[in-house]
This record gives sequence, C-alpha cells and structure tokens, in this order.
Amino acid sequence: MARGTVVEAYAQLVAEGYLRSRQGVGTEVADAPGVRPRAGSERPTQRFEADFRLGRPDLNSFPRQQWQRAVIRSLQVTPHLDLGPGDPRGSRQLREVLADYLGRVRGVLAVPERIVITSGFTQGLRLVCDALVGLGATRMALEDPCLPDHRATARAAGMSIVPVPVRHDGAVPGAYADAVVLTPAHQAILGATLASRGRTEFVRIAAEGGGYILEDDYDGEFRYDGPPIGAMQGLAPEHVVYAGTASKSLAPGLRFGWLVVPAALLDPVVEAKRRADRGTDVLAQLAFADLVSTGAFDRHIRRMRLRYRRRRDLLVETLAAALPGMTPLGVAAGLHLVAELPASGGCTEADIEAAALRSSVGLVGLERFWHARPEASGVVLGYGTPAENDFAPAVARLVAMLRDLA
Repeated sequence: MARGTVVEAYAQLVAEGYLRSRQGVGTEVADAPGVRPRAGSERPTQRFEADFRLGRPDLNSFPRQQWQRAVIRSLQVTPHLDLGPGDPRGSRQLREVLADYLGRVRGVLAVPERIVITSGFTQGLRLVCDALVGLGATRMALEDPCLPDHRATARAAGMSIVPVPVRHDGAVPGAYADAVVLTPAHQAILGATLASRGRTEFVRIAAEGGGYILEDDYDGEFRYDGPPIGAMQGLAPEHVVYAGTASKSLAPGLRFGWLVVPAALLDPVVEAKRRADRGTDVLAQLAFADLVSTGAFDRHIRRMRLRYRRRRDLLVETLAAALPGMTPLGVAAGLHLVAELPASGGCTEADIEAAALRSSVGLVGLERFWHARPEASGVVLGYGTPAENDFAPAVARLVAMLRDLA
C-alpha cells in the first residue's frame, strides 16, 4: 500500500477513537472497547378486540382524500418564504381562518394576533403555565376529577395543584388559585356541562382577582341533545385563555391545537412557544387552513357528529337493557361516557379492569382521574375508537364481559 493511504487510515481510526497515538510510544489500540448502544425500552402497543379507551376518535374516518387535496393545494400556492422560519404564533393564514371559524362556531372573540398555534392541548397548557409562572403565579386549580397528564404538566412547570370539586352541573366556582383549568362544554371526565351561573361566577372571580381561566374546549364540537354550548371566552376575553385542538375532530397524531390569549399573557406565551419548538409544522397548518376555509372541515364534523350520536345511543341503550344497575353519566356530548357503579354492588373497578384485560376489551376505571380520594366508582367508556362496522360487535363483547361479572 502507498504510505499516504496507510497514514490516512490510521489518522481516521485515531479520530474515531479506535486507535491511540502518542509521541515516542507509537500507535496502539485504544483501551475502551466499542459498545453497541442498548435498544430503548419501547412499550408494545396492546391491541384490543373491543377498544373503548378514552380520548380516541374513529381514525378510520379520517378524511384522507380531503386532507391530501388540502396539502397539495397548499404546496401549489404557498410562497417559498412561508416555509422558512416564521412567527412562533404560527401561520398568519391559519390564524385568520381560525379567528373567523371560532367566532362563527364557538362564539370566541378572537383576532389573528392573539392566536398561538400549538402542538396539541398539552403543549398549550405548558405554555400558559410557563407564562403564568414567569409572572409570579404559583398555584393552578384543576377540576376533580381531571386527566392525570394535566396535573403532571402543571407540576412540571412548577405549579402546586388545587382541586376543584365537580358536581352534576359542572365545576364548583371559587377563588382557588392564580389560574383554573376548566372543561365547561363536556367535563373531562364526568361529562357535566358547566351551568351558566357557574360560568358567570368563575368569570367574575377571575376578573375581580386578576386571575385567569384556561378554557379547554373539550369535546366542544360534539353535542347531541341540543344546540352547541358557546365558549366561556366570549364572556371575558381578557381573563380567559381559550384552547382547542384537532385531536378529536381529526386525529390525535396530528399534534395540532390553538390558544386564543388575553393581551397581558400574549408576549409570555409567544416567548414560551418560541423556546419550546419555535413553531408548529407549517404544512399541517396550511392544510388545516385549507380544510376549514373550503368547508370540508365543517362537513366532516357534521358527518362525524351524526355517526358518534348513533354510537352513543346504541351503547346507552344496550347498557340500560343488560345492566340496569349502572348509571351512565355525561351522555349529552363528547366521545365517552362514565358508567357509574352502584354503591352497594359487589363488583369493583379493579374487577372490571382485570376482566376487561382477559376479554381483550379496552377501558379504564374512574379512580385514577381523582386527585386523591375517589368520590365515585365507575368505568370510562370511549365510543369513538371501534371502527363503524365493528362497533355493534364491540358493544356486545363489552356487555357480555360486564354481565359475567354482575
């Protein structure tokens, strides 16, 4: 071999750490052996024959063709500069479309400058928490029960958690903390709708105390037994942060949501978003803007609202006929209900969860959603996940499993 080739090979091996070269000693193999990195501990995804887990829409109904056309149209008309680094708040085009859409459909008072596009509600909650902590806030009030991830997110931001009791007419108003997270359209988890007097009282407390409400418009698109309930934000735009997502209406995997932010919080929230990821996927934003502006999104929501209502009706009727001791809660809206267990019954949440695993039925007990001591027992049943043709057999499998325990 040519000397230059050998010298270059040795130099490369020294640079990569395989050899060690020292003046006056020569070149030798490095002491430390190469170690192959261990595989990460990736948890396998369990598949269920009947999947009634919470927070999952019918992904088989995702409007693939409309989304594909929206992406293609966006690529055809979007200037090259719009694909580069931009405003952390998100695409101006989408923010303009959302301001119109939210005002028309949810009664939200919004202007494009006050909208921040997020990667789902969890990020939106963290951005608001970071902004509030930066302004001196220390306590965040969360409904009891609520989603465990929301508690974890607020704690990770440095907030202490204060429980807010939930009754049949929604969260109980009170001056709990510097800010409160509410799900007034369909309480996550019990499904109550916050009564008008409760909304007014929460807004009054926030305005008088200089606090904030983070309104999670949970399941706001899907109401079945009456006209849609308007957003709280319209009552006090300077004290309510409105949060919405496309997770239920389209797919959780899009990781796509939005905040409508009061003026006093806007700069801190935008700065928190800039630090977090500098902005959300711009192509997804443009495609969603196209879907909304062409009316395809409205048509999809109307179609899915009818489909989910039929599913809810079948589930409620079947449970009532087969298991009259179970009381369904939160059936007026959303993609889930709570089947409350009778206080005198011998069957527990743990019994049902164990039987569900044996029967390949996906569901979750109510206990984990309470802050501390459970105030009621039951199981949470999401009816969005089973595919349309598989829904009736899935309900039959669920009821058979529950009947065996009764």
